Amino acid sequence: MKSKTIVIATRNKGKLGEFRSILADGYDEILSLADFEEVPEIKETGLSFRENAFIKAKTTSDFLGMDAIGDDSGLVVDALGGAPGIYSARYAGEGSSDNENNEKLLYELKGEKNRNARFVCCIALVLAGGTQEFFEGECHGEIIQEKRGQSGFGYDPVFYVSQYGKTMAELGPDIKNRISHRAIASEKLLSYFSNFK
Repeated sequence: MKSKTIVIATRNKGKLGEFRSILADGYDEILSLADFEEVPEIKETGLSFRENAFIKAKTTSDFLGMDAIGDDSGLVVDALGGAPGIYSARYAGEGSSDNENNEKLLYELKGEKNRNARFVCCIALVLAGGTQEFFEGECHGEIIQEKRGQSGFGYDPVFYVSQYGKTMAELGPDIKNRISHRAIASEKLLSYFSNFK
């Protein structure tokens, strides 16, 4: 691939770190909204992961005139009818912390036997030339009854991956960045770019 710069439409350091690790071989420079204070706050007004990802990527690309990636991801819990879904980052209220969101989730699932869940990620790619593409990934697991592990962010401490017998927060970044919903979607993104090498 030619020398490339891309902007990840996020100010979330955890998410940016994952993208930098996953996309390191595909791009020479991976920036984020933290590098561009002039970009206004982007309102996530979509009704799906795909719509929100597109809003972020399109707004960023249009404003900066650069290639941009927007991703929207979250936790989908079967027993909660798909919640927290697109509201995962603010499940316990606007501005809520990861810990508060986890506490609310554990409370909502108290006594629930069906604890199946999946992380979902949709990546929207908007190139400065107008091309638009979408890449999706899922990671299946279950919600355990207490938080475990120090790595990762978001719902990682309560999301148990049976294949490894650990939560996402116990797996560490090396394994997580191979099996996560974001890693799977990013792999599809890199596969798309490999056609242009």
